[in-house]
Amino acid sequence: MALTAELLNTLTRCDAKTAWAAIVEHALAICSQPLASGNAPGEVVKRDREVGTLDHFLAATGWDLWQAFAQPDVSGVERTADRLARWWDEPYTAKAVLILDGLSLRELPWLLQGAQARGYTLHGVTATASELPGETNEFAKALGFNSRSQLQNNGGGLTHRLVPAVTETVDMPWKDCESLVSGAPNWVFWHHWPDSKLHDGSGAGQGLDALTRDAAEQLSSDDFWAFVDRLATGRRLVITSDHGYAATGLFPDADGDVGQFLKKSFASGRNAAGSDDLGPFVPPVALEIASAHGTHRLALGRRKWKSPGGYPTLTHGGLSLLEVLSPYIELSK
Repeated sequence: MALTAELLNTLTRCDAKTAWAAIVEHALAICSQPLASGNAPGEVVKRDREVGTLDHFLAATGWDLWQAFAQPDVSGVERTADRLARWWDEPYTAKAVLILDGLSLRELPWLLQGAQARGYTLHGVTATASELPGETNEFAKALGFNSRSQLQNNGGGLTHRLVPAVTETVDMPWKDCESLVSGAPNWVFWHHWPDSKLHDGSGAGQGLDALTRDAAEQLSSDDFWAFVDRLATGRRLVITSDHGYAATGLFPDADGDVGQFLKKSFASGRNAAGSDDLGPFVPPVALEIASAHGTHRLALGRRKWKSPGGYPTLTHGGLSLLEVLSPYIELSK
């Protein structure tokens, strides 16, 4: 679907904060509509391509907006870690955070539909920003942990940004996760799904199809919602993610000099640490971003390229909307 004249006018003539507010609103409007299991794979692909019109604009014309995105005070798009830390300071007597690793806006409808069907009160639904690059360890460090694994078996300690809290991180069935949640008032629970599933299927041609079907099954299951119930009982709950993902299997091939440059710069990934040549390309195909995690080069927009072993069909760490925007849902029961 082409961008409307009104949206294009906002993106080209307004300041970065207004432009990014419009981008996030448009992406949420596309991705948050209800889904049904029967048509989810095709509908998710359709929505992915609709969001792709924004990615195309940002890569071809509005790439300066990505530099603004790297500065939340300029873009107005709050980092997920900062939003969680700010929310944690609010005066709730008990609270919990559920981080679903790699969850994107594509999966948002299952959470909204499940919460509504099971009698939850939704206090807020928005999209927040991943760290740059959008990787697991960067998000963990932004929260004050050494890595995701530090949370395991209540190992989070007292120096992170969400204290006091019992912490856990596992890749276990939801039913087993439910039994791990004690009656302690404050919880931070980081589950490895769907990122674990994403990388399991990242080399398959039907990666997004398989992940969409799995998300429909997992996020509609009684076991998942029994686990959410346990976290939400007596607590205000936020469900979010560390980053989203790019369905790179849908991206067009970068051929010629562009493809060779991207292969040399990023191999089978989407980012690389440090400064280096960004090539002679106009519009650019990669940007250098300085953040709290140092300087990185990030692949810009929707391209894939040939690489040894084949480029993954699902991945993250670059600059496209569905890999840098995370669902952020606050609810109670």
